[in-house]
Formats: sequence, C-alpha cells, structure tokens
Amino acid sequence: MAVDFEKLVLDLVTPLVIHPEDLLVKKFSEDEDSVTIQVLVNQEDLGRVIGRSGRIANAIRTIAYAAASRVGKKININIDSF
Repeated sequence: MAVDFEKLVLDLVTPLVIHPEDLLVKKFSEDEDSVTIQVLVNQEDLGRVIGRSGRIANAIRTIAYAAASRVGKKININIDSF
C-alpha cells in the first residue's frame, strides 16, 4: 500500500493557510526507509502553519509519522516560507 505523502501533507496544511495559491508541498528526497517533504508557504501563513510553540507543526508531523510508520518509513517535514 503506497502512501502519497505529498497529498497527505497538502490536505493537512491547506485549511490552515490564507493564501492557498502560494502553498507548495514537494517531495524533496526519498529512499528505502525515509522521505523528506518540503512545505513552502506565504510569509503571512508561516505562523499559522507552525502554530504557537510549534504545536500545529508537531501535530502535522505526528500524523505524517503515523502514516509513514505503517509502510515502514520515516518522514521528515521541513516548513519554510517564500
């Protein structure tokens, strides 16, 4: 069962942003046991996606980790702005 990690992260982040047209979720690298996802958002949306003390970012990572562990992978999510 293959998981589309880009779509998963995109579906989690899209409702949080004010400027969805500036949202970019890209698979940066993938090998047998790990995946790196890059999330780029508008500068105004960066705080909304990270959240106070990183709580929202940690929640997004926790959901992605759970999905990745089901297929035996580790996932790394980097959040940045344009």
